[in-house]
Amino acid sequence: MGDEFDDREALTAYLGRQISARRKGRMEDVLASRTRLLTIALEDIYQPHNASAVMRSCECFGVQDVHIIENRNEYCLNPDVDMGASHWLTLHRYRQEGIDNTAVALNALKERGYRLVATTPHRDGCALDDLPVTGPLALLFGTEELGLSAGALALADDYIHIPMCGFTESLNISVCAALALRELTRTLRINGFQWALSDEEKAELRLAWYRRSVRGAELLEQRFFVERGR
Repeated sequence: MGDEFDDREALTAYLGRQISARRKGRMEDVLASRTRLLTIALEDIYQPHNASAVMRSCECFGVQDVHIIENRNEYCLNPDVDMGASHWLTLHRYRQEGIDNTAVALNALKERGYRLVATTPHRDGCALDDLPVTGPLALLFGTEELGLSAGALALADDYIHIPMCGFTESLNISVCAALALRELTRTLRINGFQWALSDEEKAELRLAWYRRSVRGAELLEQRFFVERGR
């Protein structure tokens, strides 16, 4: 474990030589604002612009992890909407054939201590503003036309909706996600929760971001280990 830690720190510094001080400073600012206390799970989202807009909102509001469930529909992005946001996120994809990927994903989140909060106007629940935030939350969003599956709703611990005053009963998924992320990340930050990443998590992400930022990073990494006699 010690050797792996030393290698990671040294490799991060090695790749960091190729990144400007200004760019590294910006990465540190973003790392300081990242959280895993709040996460998103998307079930069978099929419209690329919606998936991309949700990624962009997650990145903008500092939510690091997105869980993508693909039972019927394949997840894909629209680069013009995503604007590179997914490049900086940690994506967890559940797309194994022949199994209930929803159950696998949501049970895994429960095991990690997340409270599952389904966004739906069709179940009794509370308004977004009234959701008690007492620990890790996973917001669940379903497909554009049908919403969350019965399986996802059954596994949810809570249900929320966004209050509206018009005839239309629901918002576009990407708008709903942006509003929820804005409200809940603000609540996390002002209520004194330990929402920030650990030093270990920051170190792992820092290296991942350096790898994605340096041209020819794979070749440089090979050279690094050759120089260290590995």
